[in-house]
Amino acid sequence: MGEIRQSYLVAAASAVTLLRDPAVAAAWDKPSALTEFSIGGLAGHLAHQLVRVRDVLVPNGRIEEPIELLEHYSRSPWVQAGLDHESNVSIRRGGQAAAADGAAALADRAQGFLDTQSAALPAEPADRVVDLPWAGWTLRLDDFLLTRLVELVVHSDDLAASVGLETPELPSSVIDPVVEMLARLAVYRHGPTAVIRTLSRAERAPATISAF
Repeated sequence: MGEIRQSYLVAAASAVTLLRDPAVAAAWDKPSALTEFSIGGLAGHLAHQLVRVRDVLVPNGRIEEPIELLEHYSRSPWVQAGLDHESNVSIRRGGQAAAADGAAALADRAQGFLDTQSAALPAEPADRVVDLPWAGWTLRLDDFLLTRLVELVVHSDDLAASVGLETPELPSSVIDPVVEMLARLAVYRHGPTAVIRTLSRAERAPATISAF
């Protein structure tokens, strides 16, 4: 099995463990570290990354040339949209809907998806292309899994910070591709000079080089 597929499964397993932490259930209805997300809604959004993988693994007969990852992010409206943009409102609604049955039910569902994907991903062809019906384009499976890896790592940190837990420790096989992807996005969005200055010259650093 490819490295990205294994890294995704490691990050997904870590996320399920975090979802089961009693601190998450205890704070379920409280505000999270993300604006306009409750703890439960953020947990639902974290778990939804496994739902997305489940959805794309089901062939729907649509075969197109896959686009590259930077184009995927540039086409996605949520990346630079404000909190009130429909894309971000929809994301928050989805998280709340996923959280409706409570922490234990959400974690159980996520575990079920993880178990199924742990068996399915090794059998997928190396060149598998998957359709993203909610987006309207296709990606290579491993590229799509990298996008989910980024989401799992970033939102696991968000959820842990929201309930006063340490950010889950993950191996370099998980962290390195996430850092690389975020750096590529930061350069794409802000330009190389801004990123270089932020990493090397604090006195000339811009206000932000956030990837999103």
